[in-house]
Amino acid sequence: MYEQKKGTRRRGKILEEAILFATWKELSETGYANMTMESVAMRAETNKSVLYRRWNNKAELVIAAIRKYLPKISNEIPNTGNLRDDVYTYLRELMEPSRLIGAQTIRGLIMEPVVWRTIIESLPQIIQQRSENKENKMTTAMNAILKNAELRGEISLEKLTPQIISLPFALLQYEVITNLGPVSDETIAEIVDKIFIPLIYTIQQ
Repeated sequence: MYEQKKGTRRRGKILEEAILFATWKELSETGYANMTMESVAMRAETNKSVLYRRWNNKAELVIAAIRKYLPKISNEIPNTGNLRDDVYTYLRELMEPSRLIGAQTIRGLIMEPVVWRTIIESLPQIIQQRSENKENKMTTAMNAILKNAELRGEISLEKLTPQIISLPFALLQYEVITNLGPVSDETIAEIVDKIFIPLIYTIQQ
């Protein structure tokens, strides 16, 4: 059951890869609540103590697995031919990784004290990075989407403030924090159709 059973002692990166893959499989098949360090060790055919030498707890291990196996958000900018569909498509793609993680895992991680401590400890660095990089990846993408809409004659980009441009992302973050899970397609459509797009066109008048 453990690594010694096969007569080959895995080390370093090879062993770490096996553990992270086992963690990802456990999350997919049993869920965050039912996953344990022991169940991951059994699946990875190693000993539980090996896991604790690398990660202090289940939350840290899960976060490491998510960072490794969760698909990266595409850099491609939607260009469907109209602003509404471009914005909806991009916001939906942003939420796709959270759907793969699943609501249970998101809730489980948010409730872990170690996750909150990590977030709090990282806040100064996050604030500094955001102040140094005035346009993050999402804002840059939204600017590109709005620029395409301007080229099609739908809007005038110069009338939109940075706060308005970043509004959809703030609303998505609020929904994730409030519901402790992925944002549904219906909610994304409401953000686009009832808030963001009407505001954009009201400002154009």
